[in-house]
Amino acid sequence: MTLRTITSQTYPIIRSWTETARLRTHQRDGVTLAYTQSGSGKPPLVFLHGWAGDHTTFTPQIDHFSQTHRTIAVDLRGHGQSDKPEQSYTVVGFADDIAWLCSHLGVTKPVIVGHSMGGNIALELAARYPELPAAIILLDTVVFPLPGLKENVLLPVEATLHGPAYREGIRQAIEGLFLPTDDQACKARLMECAATTPQHVALSTFQNHLINYDASEFAAACRVPVAYIAATNPMADLARFRSLCPQLVTSQVMQAGHFAPLVASDQINAVIDRFLAIKVA
Repeated sequence: MTLRTITSQTYPIIRSWTETARLRTHQRDGVTLAYTQSGSGKPPLVFLHGWAGDHTTFTPQIDHFSQTHRTIAVDLRGHGQSDKPEQSYTVVGFADDIAWLCSHLGVTKPVIVGHSMGGNIALELAARYPELPAAIILLDTVVFPLPGLKENVLLPVEATLHGPAYREGIRQAIEGLFLPTDDQACKARLMECAATTPQHVALSTFQNHLINYDASEFAAACRVPVAYIAATNPMADLARFRSLCPQLVTSQVMQAGHFAPLVASDQINAVIDRFLAIKVA
């Protein structure tokens, strides 16, 4: 068994997103933000999880990259062990939190790696804080939705998040992001853990990074190297992305769904290693 084999024995931390392992915290304006930090070496890597997730989405990446890099993985506000105040949860707000945390921790010129919603945050961070990142990597982020995705998939999910069956809506949304060939035990764990996300957080984050969000301004303003790693079934219009952000480079994993950082970590880690060697050396 290797570190890249995704099983509950190899990565017990992903059994439950409520577990803590080496979590540290800092308070920003009275709101506790939790994160893990390990390893050393440049460039530092900052990992940002997606909707209804937490830092354990990146357990294989933390294990791999902390051997050679300072590695930080954050529980975004409203998620994991971070505080979950009653408020609007926006991409701008998340980006501000990450910029603040990097400054507080003395993290300079990090590579920001964002999965799903975390990729939206990484792109916004690069546009709003151009001096901060050395580069950004987006993992299957719905940065420019493909035709029909919003109407046929996203809006029906949003409707369920308004009602009393919102937890089932979260479960179904997560289930639809897996391929039949993906690890089914991993899928079951993520479905149940995602369903613990408070309704006000799940709804606000979903609306503000998928329904009401236009990445055009931030893609055009981004000047740092950008990589996009798509799942087997792409969800983003990468041609449009590249037309606004010509430095974009892309890759795609084989036979892995949206949660490729967990179910195809060998592919994800290899692509990130290659990008770092070529674009951030």
